[in-house]
Amino acid sequence: MAPTDYLFVFAQAHEEFRVPELRSISELNGFEIGFSRYVDPGELAEAVKRPFMVLELEDDEHARALAKRCILIKSIYEFYAQGSTYVEVHEENRRVRSRWERYIPDTSFKFTVTGYNHGLSQRQQRNVIESFSYMDFLGKIDMKEPEITLGVFEEYEKDRRPDGQRHTDGEFRQAYFGRLVAEGTARSFIKMFDVKKRDYFGNTSMEAEISLLMANQAQAAPGKLMYDPFIGTGSMAYTTAYFGAYVYGSDIDGRQMRGKAKTPGIIRAAAQYGVANRIMDLCTFDVTHNPWRCGGLFDVIITDPPYGVRAGAKRLGRKKVREDRPLPSPRPNPDEAYIPPTKPYELSALITDLILFSRYLLKPCGLLVFFLPTVTETYEEVDVRTALCEGMELVANSVQGFGSWGRRLVTIRKTTMKCYPAPTFSSAGGEHVPAHKDFREKYFKGFKKESGE
Repeated sequence: MAPTDYLFVFAQAHEEFRVPELRSISELNGFEIGFSRYVDPGELAEAVKRPFMVLELEDDEHARALAKRCILIKSIYEFYAQGSTYVEVHEENRRVRSRWERYIPDTSFKFTVTGYNHGLSQRQQRNVIESFSYMDFLGKIDMKEPEITLGVFEEYEKDRRPDGQRHTDGEFRQAYFGRLVAEGTARSFIKMFDVKKRDYFGNTSMEAEISLLMANQAQAAPGKLMYDPFIGTGSMAYTTAYFGAYVYGSDIDGRQMRGKAKTPGIIRAAAQYGVANRIMDLCTFDVTHNPWRCGGLFDVIITDPPYGVRAGAKRLGRKKVREDRPLPSPRPNPDEAYIPPTKPYELSALITDLILFSRYLLKPCGLLVFFLPTVTETYEEVDVRTALCEGMELVANSVQGFGSWGRRLVTIRKTTMKCYPAPTFSSAGGEHVPAHKDFREKYFKGFKKESGE
């Protein structure tokens, strides 16, 4: 069956994350999305900046599956027509009469007219609706529970014209028309997982929308086993577990996971979402001295490594051993709690080790999903690619910008069936120096270039 065009209406947030999320969820559900209108990478890059995209799917069920799970989708319409004027819209709509003529005899309906970057007057909305009178729908108009909803969208470039005056009705860049197939219900999860309403959270807790996007990139689903080696306060554990996955977590600092109450904080927050039974276990250890004695255990490794803005990465060891000082004496009371010394874990070394560690622990075709902070001015694509190793392939790389720096949501797939030994965690830097090297120091210096650079 030939694919059908669908109009996707997106929330205007995290534009670069849209296409990776769509591809991830379609892969999870076993179907493909067509991007034939955006074959050129430049066209696709421009298209994601706008609230509308026309993509191809096999049927309405695929559209509903995407709308049910994708966080960035507001609604999906069966696409009928578009144009820079209503003359063009009506001409194209008449050419696809076969798509909507079955609704003419006795289908209840309603029309909606929406402006983007511009509020439409009641008169303009009425005029637009009446211009579609040639469709001759004979069913009753039902504004509450119609059998079909027909939507018109007018996209204006900006909320004001170049001369500073507000747009007048009809000065749109493009108009779109179609039949509503599904509303994007997944956006309600953002409110549900709001950090401020959570029973347990910390200053490093990931915001709800981002943790949901990460869960979608990880293709969280029932039966999957996930691991977060820097679980902290568990932001990604709740969203992935909610979608059905089982989660194992660890952190070098057990206080982050436990909190101060008798029941660990992560377990309390998970119970709030009804997923406490999907948190398999929480352990305190340094990933560079981990207890894993065999690999190929997990379907997904999903994490937000500490990179120093709010909490720096640490690993076991002393910062510097001074020869002029004696070694520490044994503890007088062996039962006394012991807190081992830690030293900074430089970010570029951490990322290289994380990818090697994931190759060891992931099953074939498993996914590694993590955030990587980068310096906007000096970032290059090679920064990520040089960190890859044999058997690991880059799937997606999207940025959330904060001005002089940004964080990249990176997805990597294990593409090999080969078994690899556990990493040594002694990665030495290569010839290429990535923008994220020594990120913590660069951040607190305001990303100022060193003299002579």
